[in-house]
Amino acid sequence: MPSIKIVTYKSGEARPEVTVTIPASVFKIARKLMPKKACDALEEQGIDLSGIDELIRSGETSGVLLEVEDHKKKEKTVISIEG
Repeated sequence: MPSIKIVTYKSGEARPEVTVTIPASVFKIARKLMPKKACDALEEQGIDLSGIDELIRSGETSGVLLEVEDHKKKEKTVISIEG
């Protein structure tokens, strides 16, 4: 079963600071339950969670959807569809 994986790294760190994995079948509901820190990081970067939901439902996309680097905060966020 596919899942959405959202990973946030601090600059220069190999280990993620935050990892959220959500089964694709419940993404629409689960995104409302995501940690505020993860949602805030995504919103600050202009990431539309509804658009990601549409990609999941299309079934035509897998792998990394996008990588966002915030140079001021020295963070990188990676969003992917796995499985």
